[in-house]
Amino acid sequence: MRDFRNHKAWERSQRLAVSVYRLSAKLPKSETYGLQSQIRRAACSIPTNLAEGSGKGSRPEFARYLRIATGSCNELESLLLLSIDLNYLGPNETKVMIQELSEVRRMYFALWKSIIKSWSEDN
Repeated sequence: MRDFRNHKAWERSQRLAVSVYRLSAKLPKSETYGLQSQIRRAACSIPTNLAEGSGKGSRPEFARYLRIATGSCNELESLLLLSIDLNYLGPNETKVMIQELSEVRRMYFALWKSIIKSWSEDN
């Protein structure tokens, strides 16, 4: 497997995680150990799962970790929407984040598809 830092999807999701950390700092102090922590864990999980999966040494394992990362994308989107519904974050500032998240999710899915395809061609 190649170095995880060479994947455009990792690079973009890493930047997204940094942005989410900054955005989540606007949540109320009462959410430090609740919603803020959960949002940050979901955001970190996206690039971290790609990194971990790329080190597993097999395409099926890498693909599995990409699916986990995609699940974290869904979790993060749900948490951001909850933050809007609770009036903790504004819809405009969060909309940009959700659009970026959608693009990251598409990149992960495309990478997953290419790995599955190359693995099935070898078998």
